[in-house]
Amino acid sequence: MTDQPTPVPTEIDPAVRAELTRLRESIDNIDAAVVHMLAERFKATQQVGRLKAEHRLPPADQERERRQIARLRELAVSAHLDPVFAEKFLNFIIAEVIRHHEAIAEDSSRAGS
Repeated sequence: MTDQPTPVPTEIDPAVRAELTRLRESIDNIDAAVVHMLAERFKATQQVGRLKAEHRLPPADQERERRQIARLRELAVSAHLDPVFAEKFLNFIIAEVIRHHEAIAEDSSRAGS
């Protein structure tokens, strides 16, 4: 048995093509909004990182992270989104934020030396 791709019909019903196009445009718009929202989130977390570095606070706050994960899981359930997926997504973001905070703290300590 070979792994042959499923053949694509050469003729797609125009109504189906139009619906696919409409749905894909909606997905593209949502993707753009997600990217812009993440950019705004990271602007805020950069400010948090600078404040933490200025006051020599640790880059990570495990209690806040725990609360945020629980909150996001609840939001996911109410939005009919898999809470496991939502938690994985937030954990990915948190790891990136901590990486940024560590870099800011390192830059701050070098500047203060």
